[in-house]
Amino acid sequence: MTIFSGILVYAVIWWLVLFTVLPWGVRRSEQHEPGHAVEAPSNPRIVFKFAITTVIATALFAIAWWLIQSDLVSFREP
Repeated sequence: MTIFSGILVYAVIWWLVLFTVLPWGVRRSEQHEPGHAVEAPSNPRIVFKFAITTVIATALFAIAWWLIQSDLVSFREP
């Protein structure tokens, strides 16, 4: 795996994990202010979710890198 393909794989994994982490702990606001959507979360904690996403994506990337480097998964013709 080249550095460029590794970065691309990590970016794809990171975005997929982000979209699975975003709904965690979302609570709608009880008080609706004018100009805000009713569904908008009261405290999205986005920095915390980015940190969790980075940890999970790094672990998944390490597994993917190991699988590719050990030739258990090969994208080349046999």
